[in-house]
Amino acid sequence: MNCVLSIDIGTTSVKTVLYDTNGKVQGYSNNGYPLYQDTPDMAEEDPEEIFSAMQTGITEVLRKSDLSSRKLKGVAFSCAMHSLILLDSDHKPITRAITWGDNRAIKYANKLKTSSQGMKIYQNTGTPIHPMTPLTKLIWLRNDHPDLFKKARWFVGIKEYILYKLFGVLKEDYSIANATGMFNIYKMDWDEQALQIAGVTRNQLPELVDTTYQLKGMHDQYAKVLGIDAETPFIIGASDGPLANLGVNAIQPGVVAVTIGTSGAVRVVADKPHIDPKARVFCYYLAKNMWVIGGPVNNGGVVFRWVRDQLCAPEKVTAEQLHIDPYNLLTQIAAKIPAGSDGLLFFPFLGGERAPIWNANARGSFFGLNRTHTRAHMIRAVLEGIVYNLYTVMLALEEVVGRPTSIQANGGFARSGLWRQMLTDIFEHDVAIPESFESTALGAATLGMYSLGLIDSLTDVSNFVGTTVVHHPDPKNFSAYRELMPIYIRLSRSLEPEYKNIADYQRRHEHKDDFSEK
Repeated sequence: MNCVLSIDIGTTSVKTVLYDTNGKVQGYSNNGYPLYQDTPDMAEEDPEEIFSAMQTGITEVLRKSDLSSRKLKGVAFSCAMHSLILLDSDHKPITRAITWGDNRAIKYANKLKTSSQGMKIYQNTGTPIHPMTPLTKLIWLRNDHPDLFKKARWFVGIKEYILYKLFGVLKEDYSIANATGMFNIYKMDWDEQALQIAGVTRNQLPELVDTTYQLKGMHDQYAKVLGIDAETPFIIGASDGPLANLGVNAIQPGVVAVTIGTSGAVRVVADKPHIDPKARVFCYYLAKNMWVIGGPVNNGGVVFRWVRDQLCAPEKVTAEQLHIDPYNLLTQIAAKIPAGSDGLLFFPFLGGERAPIWNANARGSFFGLNRTHTRAHMIRAVLEGIVYNLYTVMLALEEVVGRPTSIQANGGFARSGLWRQMLTDIFEHDVAIPESFESTALGAATLGMYSLGLIDSLTDVSNFVGTTVVHHPDPKNFSAYRELMPIYIRLSRSLEPEYKNIADYQRRHEHKDDFSEK
C-alpha cells in the first residue's frame, strides 16, 4: 500500500500522521514545544525546537510503522498561519518565530486599520488588519527595532524556514503568503502597496508557488537522519485553516466547517474570492478555484483550560484522583445547569480577539452574576460564551456568502457531547461531526495525494472522512438562546470602547515575572 506522510506544524506541536491512499491512519506522533512569553504581548517559538520536533515526529512514525521508503510516495505539509522569522544573509534566524498570537504590533495595526490604506490592503489581500499578520509585525519591527530590521536579509515563516533547511531553496505557497497580509488575491502575487507599507521588497521574500508544488532533492544529511529517500517529493501544502476544511470534507458551496481546538474558526469554501465590506472575515487560498472565507477566534479550548486551572482546582484534583479527564467532569457539572446559565453571560476574550471584532485589546468578562449563580453556572456560561462568539462569526459570514446548507464541526471540543449539543442549539442547525482523525493533517495528505496523482480530485476526501454523527437542535433550548444572543451582541458592542483602556492599564501593571522564561 502506498502512503503519504502528513506534517502539521501547529502553534503548540508538530503532528505527524502517516496515511495510506485510502485515508487510513498507519502511524501517528505528536511532539510539542514551548511558547515564549518573556514580555507582555509576546508569543514566540524557537525555530530550531520546531524543526527538532518535526524530525522526531517523522523518525518516530516511520520507525513504528516499519515502512520502507519505497512505499512512501510523498510528504505533505500543513502549517499555522502568520508566523514571521527574520533571517540574515546566511539564512540564519536572527529572531525566534513570532507567532500569530503575538500582539506587540497592536499600535501599528490599529493605526493602519483606521486609515484608508488599511481598507484598501484588506480588499486586495483578503486578510484583516490585525497584529497577528506579518505585515503589521514588519511595520512594528521597522519602527521599534530598526537595527534588527536592517540586519535581516530575508523575511519568512516557519514552514519556509524548515523547507529551506531541508532543500536549500526559499519557496512560499500561495495559502501561507495569503495570510501574511501582503499577497494580492487577484494578481496571485505580492501586493506592491502592502510591501511598501511593510518596508520590504519582493527579493527579500520567498518565491511564490502553488499549494501543490513539489520539492525534491533533500540534503543528504537530513535524508539519512529522517530515513527518507532524498528524491521523495515534499508537497509544500497550504495553511492549517483551509486544510481543516478539506480534511472534514467541507469544500462544497454552503458547507460550513466550525473548528474549536485551542482557538477556533468558522469557514466555508467558495470558487472565487469574497471580501466583506466590513472587513470582518478573511479570504484565504486553498487550491485552484477553492477559496476559504471565514473568521478565526483566539478563544476556544484555551478558555476552558483557564476554567479548569483557575476556577475549578478542586474538581481538577478530584478528577486526577478518580483517573478521569477533568474536562469530562467539568462538562458533567455544566450539564446540570439549564441552557442560558440562568442569565449569566461570559465574553471569552481572554487573549484579545480576532473575528468578528478584530480587537487585540478585548478582554473577558462575566455579565449578569447574582447570588444564585454557582461555579457550575460559570462553567456552563464559559462554554456557551465560546459558542456565542462563534455564532457572531457565522452571522458575519452569512452576510458575505449566504446561509449555510450544512455544518461540519471538528476539533478537540467535538469529543464533548454537551458542547456539540450547545453548538447545535445556539446555531439552530444540524451539526455533523466527521469521524476523520486530525482533519488538518488529513487535508494536507489529501492535497499531497492530489499533487502526486494518487487521487483524481480533492473531492476524493469524501472517501477518507468516514462516517459522521449528526446532532439535531433541541427546540426546548431555543427560547433561552434567542433571548440571550441579542443581549450578548449588544453588550459586545458597548464594551468595546473600554477594551483599550483596561488593556493599557493591564500592560502598565504587568510584571515580567508573570511570563515564561526562555
